[in-house]
Amino acid sequence: MAILQTGGEMNLGNLASRPARRLLPLLAALALGGGAVAATAAVPANEPGAAVTNVEDTQSPNVASDSVSAAAAAEPSTTDAVVGAQPATGGYTPLGPEWIKGQPTDGAMTFQQQHTPDGHYALWMHDAILLPLIVAISLVVLGLLLWVVARYNRRANAVPSRTSHNTLIEVIWTAVPVLILVAIAVPSITLLSRQYRSPPEDALTVKVTGYQWYWGYTYPDNGGFEVISNMMDEGDAIAQGLPPQLAVDNRMVVPAGEPIRIQTTGADVIHSFAVPSLWFKIDAVPGRLNERVLFIEEPGIYYGQCSELCGARHAYMPIAVEALPRPQFNAWLLSKGGTLGGPEAAPALAPAQEPESGVEGAPGAGAPPTEETAPGTPVPEAA
Repeated sequence: MAILQTGGEMNLGNLASRPARRLLPLLAALALGGGAVAATAAVPANEPGAAVTNVEDTQSPNVASDSVSAAAAAEPSTTDAVVGAQPATGGYTPLGPEWIKGQPTDGAMTFQQQHTPDGHYALWMHDAILLPLIVAISLVVLGLLLWVVARYNRRANAVPSRTSHNTLIEVIWTAVPVLILVAIAVPSITLLSRQYRSPPEDALTVKVTGYQWYWGYTYPDNGGFEVISNMMDEGDAIAQGLPPQLAVDNRMVVPAGEPIRIQTTGADVIHSFAVPSLWFKIDAVPGRLNERVLFIEEPGIYYGQCSELCGARHAYMPIAVEALPRPQFNAWLLSKGGTLGGPEAAPALAPAQEPESGVEGAPGAGAPPTEETAPGTPVPEAA
């Protein structure tokens, strides 16, 4: 709009005399531009139907990335963003072999390094109380045995003593074992109470089902989907830098740094869910629901195995637990079709996986090992 000044006076006559048609293109352009800006501001970038020009904007940095520290990856992010009613699953990337923290090691003489509060307490009890007592008692018994052999053999003591009772000795061999048992009982009962305390009400629930012969992990708090876990082919595991006979195709993914309610049951026979580096072992019994709380201190991969003889393929039931910071765990939930805050808060997601059957050969059950895939079989060299 032109406003002309002549001699200090404002003159609007020229504006009125211009043809109105000259202003129409300008007004139309302004209207279209303003409408586009308003439409863009009306749709948040993370809402369904939003126009996303950079997919990386909806992805969370993963703790497995070499360029992102674990602390930075744990910060709140946009892992729950949705693009066109599809979950932004790019925020989750499976942890690589460099994140393995719990597995057997060659030549080890003691327990695996612990990554839970209960594990630290149990390892301290073993190293500071049980092991010194075992060594001391063994040395005392060995010393007494050698002393008796040297002092009371027939050559050194031709005429044996006729003493039948010694009050002091009887008091000592009664009181000392009692004191030893009391010293062991106090930390032992403390450890038992710590291991079987009830999980908090808001703890994440993971239901672990033992099948013949694979594991199923159900997330009832996040949509009720089930993840089926079979042992990975030995050649594939070695190719990916993962430990053979321990690596699996689908890990049990849980958040690190918060309590988790683990519930176990068996679909057919008794199994046992055991992860040594987490100081965790609980039986999975058909028709029964056992429960314990698990708290993993830091992100990583932790391996275990079924520790109850459950049939012909008992040795082919490894356990792989992948602990992630909460943002990456949320991204994993979305990638599996799970929910973050209940059904009413969930976006339109892919159908959840149906629970597997306990019948051998059901969909999802791993194929039995062959001569080429059985553990210990040399991996064929690439041509």
